[in-house]
Amino acid sequence: MRDVLVLYYSRYGATAEMAQWIARGIEQVKGMQARIRTVPAVSSVCEATEDTIPASGPPYASLEDLQQCSGIALGSPTRFGNMAAALKYFLDSTGSLWLSAQLSGKPATLFTSTSSLHGGQETTLLSMMLPLLHHGMLILGIPYSNAELMHTRSGGTPYGSSHLAGTDSKLPLSEEEITLCKAQGQRLAEAARLLAPPADQKHWPLR
Repeated sequence: MRDVLVLYYSRYGATAEMAQWIARGIEQVKGMQARIRTVPAVSSVCEATEDTIPASGPPYASLEDLQQCSGIALGSPTRFGNMAAALKYFLDSTGSLWLSAQLSGKPATLFTSTSSLHGGQETTLLSMMLPLLHHGMLILGIPYSNAELMHTRSGGTPYGSSHLAGTDSKLPLSEEEITLCKAQGQRLAEAARLLAPPADQKHWPLR
C-alpha cells in the first residue's frame, strides 16, 4: 500500500470534514491509502508550544509524513484570501525537504472552506500552490469532466475542492461539494499510483 497524505488545518471542522471525504476518494483506488494529518494552531503574540499529540483528531504532521507519502492533498480555511497561518508555519519548516528535492515530482492537490461564497476560495487555493510549486510538485485541479463544477450553487472550483460554510461555519457540505472532494481524492491517488517509482528505485521519475 502507498500512502497519500491528507494534510490540513481546521478551526471549526469544515476543512476537517472535507479531508475525510477526500480520504475516501483516495481509498477507492487500489493499492492506495490515506494518511490524515493536521497541524497545531499558532499564537499571534508569541511562540507557542503544543503537546506532540493533539487532544482529539488525527496526529500532527511531521516532515517524515511528507517525505514518505506518494502525494499530498493540502487543505486550509481561508484567511483574507490566503492559507491559515498554522499551515503556512508548518510549510515554512520544510526547507530541508526542498534542499534534498524530497517532494519533487510528487502530485498534489488543494482544498479550502470559506464563510462566504466569494470569500477568497480560489486565491486561498492559489496561495497553497505556491510553496508546493517551489518543491517541484505536480499540481492537480478538478477537470470539468466532473459535471458538478457546472451545477454547484455552493463550493467547487477547477483549482480544487471548496466549501461554503456560512457565517457561523455550520453549513453542511452539499452533495456537489462531497462528490468533488471524493473525485479529487481519487484523481490524486490515481496520479500518485501512476507516477510512483518502482519499489527498487529511490527517486521519482519527474524529479
